[in-house]
Amino acid sequence: MALVGLVRVSTDKQNVDRQHDALDPICIKVFEEKISGKLSVEERPGLSAALEYVRDGDMLCVQEVDRLGRDTLTGLMTLAGLFERNIAVKVLEGVGAGEHTEMNLLLELALVLASERRRDIVKKTKNGLEAARARGRVGGRRPVMTEPLVVQAVALRAKGFSLKQIQPHLRITDGVNKGKNPSIGAISQALRAYDTSIEVTQ
Repeated sequence: MALVGLVRVSTDKQNVDRQHDALDPICIKVFEEKISGKLSVEERPGLSAALEYVRDGDMLCVQEVDRLGRDTLTGLMTLAGLFERNIAVKVLEGVGAGEHTEMNLLLELALVLASERRRDIVKKTKNGLEAARARGRVGGRRPVMTEPLVVQAVALRAKGFSLKQIQPHLRITDGVNKGKNPSIGAISQALRAYDTSIEVTQ
């Protein structure tokens, strides 16, 4: 039996060292991809390559179950396909940690929670921004930190990223500063406004 690893982050700016540190010592081969976990298997080169590589009796290893997919349906379909081929799944951390040879409630719960976490971040960010506008906190010239950038910043902060670590992951999408990273100050101000607005809506 071969243990084959899969490392995934959503963007090419995110750090994969923690996942490699966990998987490299125990896997004979580790596949890596920097792409959204919401996409289908066919659209994910790292996952597709790993699925082609593993053979009957092998085990696919991930640090956390949401590395397989942040969308519940995609994750469930991926797991079902693996189990049908007699390929087990090893999850090192979080909900669903352990070795699995068939679908079970723990794996389903882990995938649902991963999807809900992402949806909750997006919803809270949207509600916070709407509350900020209602209180007059958003106005004047078009803000550098647009809603998608705030969503991304909130998600990265939730993973423990500092402002300095968050900055390289954000890219301004329009205006005179298109393609540049927003300033640390702009990110900090947007996160403070978001936090204040969340307190108001709770």
